[in-house]
Amino acid sequence: MIDLRSDTVTRPTPDMLAAMMAAPTGDDVLGDDPTVNLLQEQAAELFGMESALCCPRGTMTNQIAINLHTRPGDEVICHSQAHIYVYEGAGIMANSGASVKLLGTPDGLMDAGEVEDAINPDDPHAARTSLVALENTSNRCGGTCLDFSTIKSIGDVARRHELGFHLDGARLFNALTETEQTTRDYGAAFDSISVCLSKGLGCPVGSLLLGSRDFMHEARRVRKRFGGGWRQAGFLAAAGLYALDNHVERLSEDHAKARQLGKTLQEQPYVATVAPVQTNVVVFTITDPGRETAFVDALLERGVHAISLGQGKLRMVTHLDVSTQDIDQACEILSDLQAERW
Repeated sequence: MIDLRSDTVTRPTPDMLAAMMAAPTGDDVLGDDPTVNLLQEQAAELFGMESALCCPRGTMTNQIAINLHTRPGDEVICHSQAHIYVYEGAGIMANSGASVKLLGTPDGLMDAGEVEDAINPDDPHAARTSLVALENTSNRCGGTCLDFSTIKSIGDVARRHELGFHLDGARLFNALTETEQTTRDYGAAFDSISVCLSKGLGCPVGSLLLGSRDFMHEARRVRKRFGGGWRQAGFLAAAGLYALDNHVERLSEDHAKARQLGKTLQEQPYVATVAPVQTNVVVFTITDPGRETAFVDALLERGVHAISLGQGKLRMVTHLDVSTQDIDQACEILSDLQAERW
């Protein structure tokens, strides 16, 4: 099976597993797991931020940050297709009692002007705007990389209005692979950043939340409240250390494979649109939205696993468990589908 549903389906490589099994451990709830501490220290240093906290998954790191940036009754500004809004179980409301104001274009972008216009006045009739959250890359919009000058402009707006500025950087390393910015550029731009280790970097689990020392002190408390405290987590942190050392530079290989998929899809008569492929995410729509489920089933019968996003839109994601041969085979299957009824 060629599994293109997500880069979350990756499994640890043999070398990553060896690093995990050799890791010294302690009790991270008590703060004395040496491997977790090392991962947090190295991540903070990498981004030039004061502190980091390792958590089981990116939804938790995002929700912890939102909880700390807001109070009940506040409002969060984010893109209409943002993961924190679409895929985190209404966590903004359920965990923090905050509402959401949705902005943005279909390609995952927002600009500083519309963000500033969306900030509520200081009026008791309105929710207090307290946080602006961005996502880079934009998952549902085809792995779009945000323009860094736009990010800085939005950050200027947030600071001018004394708002928090958070980045869902689940696939930030994919964006960094395709742009000239560095991790430290992002560390300087945001108040808090969530970075996932279990997508393109190939870890079995884990995300990092980065921010100031005081912010992370409170984040540890919220992580405990959310049920995210873990004990001998050093085995998992070792995977993160290995990934940061060995799996970042190879992300460009995933991007090349995604571009190959995108090119093949553009040539098929049953495909209406293909979003520009910038990283490892390929989002496309088929000409007959009503046949979306049948299309996914037809691919599955032929050994390719894709995912439906609804309304005729589908997604394929490349990752380290998908070889060049797999992509060649997937492209052949996609081409053969045009001559068949599905």
